[in-house]
Amino acid sequence: MVVFRVSKDITKDCCHSISEAVRMASACAGKGNTAEPDEITAERVEILVEPGIYEEVVEIRRPNVSVIGLEGPEKTIIQYGNYANMLMEDGSKRGTFRSYVLLLDGDGNALEGLTIRNTAWPRSKVAQAIALYADGDGILVKNCHLESYQDTLFTGPLPPTAMIPGGFTGPKEFDERRMGRQIYEDCVIKGDVDFIFGSAMALFRNCDLVSRNGNAQAEQAPESGILGYVTAASTPEGYSVGYVFDHCRFLSEGCPKGSVYLGRPWRDHAKTVLLDCELGAHIHPSGFHDWNKTKARETVCYGEYQSFGEGADPSGRAPFVTQLTESQAMTIRNAFQDISNRLSEKET
Repeated sequence: MVVFRVSKDITKDCCHSISEAVRMASACAGKGNTAEPDEITAERVEILVEPGIYEEVVEIRRPNVSVIGLEGPEKTIIQYGNYANMLMEDGSKRGTFRSYVLLLDGDGNALEGLTIRNTAWPRSKVAQAIALYADGDGILVKNCHLESYQDTLFTGPLPPTAMIPGGFTGPKEFDERRMGRQIYEDCVIKGDVDFIFGSAMALFRNCDLVSRNGNAQAEQAPESGILGYVTAASTPEGYSVGYVFDHCRFLSEGCPKGSVYLGRPWRDHAKTVLLDCELGAHIHPSGFHDWNKTKARETVCYGEYQSFGEGADPSGRAPFVTQLTESQAMTIRNAFQDISNRLSEKET
């Protein structure tokens, strides 16, 4: 293992930005990505980050890198203000997939004890603004705060094709679409519209999903009074698992009762399941929205098992939302158990 230390204290003999440590780590790359996290052969790199606010865009493009905030997410913050409507030098817009604060591209990568914050605001002017772009298999994110408004967390890969020309302009636009498994534990993820989106098989365990009142504009709302959507999954056809929220809390920052949906389908085979989750009063009685995609009602998999709280009443749920049995919930948990155990035990 190779270890780099990052500090804001310029008197210390170490890296003084996370990007500097990442550049040094790039020389430690091995054979590259593989399908299974325990088979990744690139030498593991740890980047230990001392407290401070790091105003930078960080791009990690190799496997087996851990970035660890030494004193937790409240004191170790990576932030920047890129956004989709920002004009580039050639006059084009930056677009969603170049707006990230941190790009995590590689198998077996991990983040712990960090806040990753996109500071672009207000959303009505900036549009999408990604905090974390995560693409790879065996990704583990523990005790991190991810903060933005629209499109806070992207869990790659991208869908096969964009709905509009140039819609996927960014670092992975022309890459192979490799499905990956990602684990988010003890995290706080904040946003308003589609703030967790993408195609990965992703388990969120003991996380707080905080819907913010970003004053969504009319074009973002399917009906009057809707402020946002927690998820917008694009699970590929043929996969039995997409997003799984296990013992999570769906909370609100200033969102009125019934103003937020748990999710809507970015693509027609979206899969999002809640297991033993607490739902606040801000959750819409229907639970999920179909994004006005009639076909998707027959192909999505939206389910809940033992939801509780003010927003958990199953009687008003949309007809395409399933109340799961204990056996079905266990099957879904088991789908992640092996990879989850290995990642949780991995030394980071």
